[in-house]
Amino acid sequence: MASHLSGGRLNVALLQEALRKELLNLLQACDGPKSMIWDEWLAGPIGLIAKYGLLQEHDVTEMLRLQKNLTIPSNVKHVIFIIRAKIELIDLIADNVLRVSKSSIEPKKEFHIFFVPRKSELCEKHLSNKRVFGSFTIEEFKCDIYPFESDLISLEFQNDFRDYYLDGDPTCLYQAAVAIKRMENLYGTIPKVIGIGQCAKQVWNLMCRLSKEEQNTAPKGPSKGIIDEILLIDRSTDLATVFSTQLTYEGLIDELFGIKNTTAQFPGMKFLSTDEQNSDASKEKKVVILNSSEEVFAKLRDKNFTYVGSALARKARLMHDYMVENRNNKSIQEIKEFVARLPQMLANKQSLATQTTIAEYIKDITDTIDFHDILQCEEDFLNCMNTSSQNSFIEDLIAQKAPLTQVLRLICLQCVTSSGLKPKVLDYYKRELVHVYGLNTWLGVCNLEKTGILKIQSSTRHYTILRKALRLTVDNSEDSDAKEKSYLDRTYTPITVRLAEILSKNKTSYGLQDIYSLLPGPVIEETQAIPRGQNSVSSDSSSIETTKVVVVFFLGGCTYTEISALRALSQQEESNVDFVIMTTKLINGNTFTESLLEPLPL
Repeated sequence: MASHLSGGRLNVALLQEALRKELLNLLQACDGPKSMIWDEWLAGPIGLIAKYGLLQEHDVTEMLRLQKNLTIPSNVKHVIFIIRAKIELIDLIADNVLRVSKSSIEPKKEFHIFFVPRKSELCEKHLSNKRVFGSFTIEEFKCDIYPFESDLISLEFQNDFRDYYLDGDPTCLYQAAVAIKRMENLYGTIPKVIGIGQCAKQVWNLMCRLSKEEQNTAPKGPSKGIIDEILLIDRSTDLATVFSTQLTYEGLIDELFGIKNTTAQFPGMKFLSTDEQNSDASKEKKVVILNSSEEVFAKLRDKNFTYVGSALARKARLMHDYMVENRNNKSIQEIKEFVARLPQMLANKQSLATQTTIAEYIKDITDTIDFHDILQCEEDFLNCMNTSSQNSFIEDLIAQKAPLTQVLRLICLQCVTSSGLKPKVLDYYKRELVHVYGLNTWLGVCNLEKTGILKIQSSTRHYTILRKALRLTVDNSEDSDAKEKSYLDRTYTPITVRLAEILSKNKTSYGLQDIYSLLPGPVIEETQAIPRGQNSVSSDSSSIETTKVVVVFFLGGCTYTEISALRALSQQEESNVDFVIMTTKLINGNTFTESLLEPLPL
């Protein structure tokens, strides 16, 4: 088990172990040398469950990416394709298997397909149409949830917001409901369910249906439930947070370089010594693992980037002072203690150097005038300033042909914070975008309109009222409440975080109806019957101060800003809630916006 997964009230390492066991059982059924061919999207997430070294122990000799004209090793007996149920992937598999089957040189192989998380009749029929269905043994690897941290779990869907809101495909919601049932099988039935938004209501309905289907089966899960509540939040409830720039350390890494499955890639230049910077090695990307198993990163990840530099300097000073103090150790016991700590000290020193270099790369960008101008424009929108007319800064960005994603994020943020755009303003932006970026941009704009992100202004300014009711923006002056600022990455607090804070403190929704009426979609509050023999954490203790475990499930994606804010809420002295974040995908404004655009023609 990974140590960084087992530090919270909810032992996420149990989930990793259960999924790993399921995968290894499937591999053990294929006796002999194996070659695993991966759907590229799954390679990273499944790597969080089982590393390559573990797979090698189970006769996996090679791992390949699924592509055209694969060279399949001749020294393996089993060829295993691990894929999602997508037609385009079936086409690739069929073409490769037909090519190998026609070869008289290749020794006979056994082909397998492991569908993740479940197979589909459409894919099986497509295999039949390709005349290769009989060549495969088909299994399901029911891996529908991936452990990232002790308080963070993701389903890692590719485009679930687009699938539901643009394409009308509710499959992602069914998979979300199945993932919740898996959590209940491991950690006990969740007694209280709160849902905000249309997606949340549909997931609750699917949970009820799955519960009915399991009525005649033996109860699963521990004798004592661990999770007290689950809060289902539709991403459409808070789009302002998505389109805003993240300003925490981890959030900025994701914004500027991208984090995929706890790893990020950076230019290699600054990680090298002065002598090495002119070599070919300087052109290579530096891959860095970013999770809480690394002590230095764990302490920096949720900080506003403004404070990262001083935190790094303080850590370096402490390490230096410790080394100096221990140089003059004289007793054998002191020397032994120092030597025992030395490996950890050297690891922390290397980690400190890595994080310092990453911070330098970020600072090179955040110190630019362009970056500050974008932040100022976002702050104006979030504070409901200059939202009713064409924004001169956005006009300048379009004229300069700034990156399209950056421009669309600002337009969408203006639209969200002003509850729509005036027809004249929306038409102006459309015209300018098509004129500068080309006709293909029109398709992306139409997609944003179909999802309801870009729209004509309504009479009720929902965001304006929510901003005041939920205290979404706070004064940055010295006399403002220190507690308010302690868990913010800027003067803005995400709507989702405020809702989680309020709902976790209130036992009922009394007095919240006015806020609910301003949110898109329905709000549900339901209870689930606890199976006989299972006690919830709350009912098992007579103490009023017992810390609750609340799962906040983001349907449509979650940002690192929201994760950091929820962690900070849990760590406040008066807090009696441990938040566990569950999401369909980890997103930022760029990945979210790009998922709704149409690819450029080749």
